Amino acid sequence: MGIEVHSLEVRNTAGLENALHEAVISRVGALVIVPAPILFENVKPIANFAIQARLPSTFHLREFTAAGGLVTYGVDRSDLFRRAAAYVDKILKGAKPADLPVEQPTKFELVINLRTAKTLGLTIPPNLLSIADDVIE
Repeated sequence: MGIEVHSLEVRNTAGLENALHEAVISRVGALVIVPAPILFENVKPIANFAIQARLPSTFHLREFTAAGGLVTYGVDRSDLFRRAAAYVDKILKGAKPADLPVEQPTKFELVINLRTAKTLGLTIPPNLLSIADDVIE
């Protein structure tokens, strides 16, 4: 597909600033932000950087698109909390935690920020908008 991955390691806020600077120098075409606490703590600066650098960006939490990121796709955390409550209910009713099955997320959400897309000069295909769980306009 002609895609080259350029991985940038971030361990702290100073490392984040360096990584974003390196992304510009390396002339990356987009940002894919992977789950990490330091990155979650900095969703707004990352989203702002992506807009200023005119880079499409994606993350796994809807807070990123709310902060100005382009797209998020990840687990629906509200659903995870509801399911966790069901586990607590079973335990309080006498189930042994060791006997409960380990479950994987089953509900995911796609959020698209149309304001950011317009700022970046991108057109989001209508079929993608139609399947999005939320569209920020």
